[in-house]
Amino acid sequence: MKAVIFDLDQTLLDRDQSLLNFVRWQCRGMLRPYVKDEEKFIARFIELDSNGTVWKDNVYKTLLDEFNIQAWSSVELLSVYENCFCGFSIPREGVREALLDISQSCKIGLISNGMSPFQERNFRGLGLFSLFQSVIVSQAVNLRKPDARIFQMGCEELGVEPSETVYVGDNPIADIKGARDAGLFTVFIPTSLHPNCAAADATCEDMKNLPTIIRKLANQAVEPTR
Repeated sequence: MKAVIFDLDQTLLDRDQSLLNFVRWQCRGMLRPYVKDEEKFIARFIELDSNGTVWKDNVYKTLLDEFNIQAWSSVELLSVYENCFCGFSIPREGVREALLDISQSCKIGLISNGMSPFQERNFRGLGLFSLFQSVIVSQAVNLRKPDARIFQMGCEELGVEPSETVYVGDNPIADIKGARDAGLFTVFIPTSLHPNCAAADATCEDMKNLPTIIRKLANQAVEPTR
């Protein structure tokens, strides 16, 4: 195996904890005089966010109305989110050690759906950028997972063939199906939203085990049966 390409949210980035830390900071800062029940506000934000599927302008518009906040506009709150969330980016447990191990023998890339440069900032906030030879965010290239072309683009940037590349992600459709359709091997990262994916070549429940899983897939890659 010559390359490993990663998803960002909930794969490298612990988005749940990062989002919780950001919203708590926003409550205790600019919104402190207006939010009387911090935990209620945070819970409602996370509910409206719907695992990142709802963009934050709509989330903030609803929150301002429900909590009767008039001192700030949704545009202002969204701007803070876009520019400051990266300061709360934290990697999933074991990610740093796994990347350091994998980078000794494989090229490493990133393919993430999302807004640009928002996702690039969040990725850089993890402090792992120097290990990566390719970073692709969907909006910047006008392609979006599970489109096979974005995975092919990632392989081209790394100078490798799909058949010698592993994609690691948490979404059974966008990540696993998309990568497999493009000819890559796949490793599934279970989350509370997507706990299972039978289509993946392997499942990694603990990131510290990822290097070993990659090595096993490398051995499979030389077998003609796949």
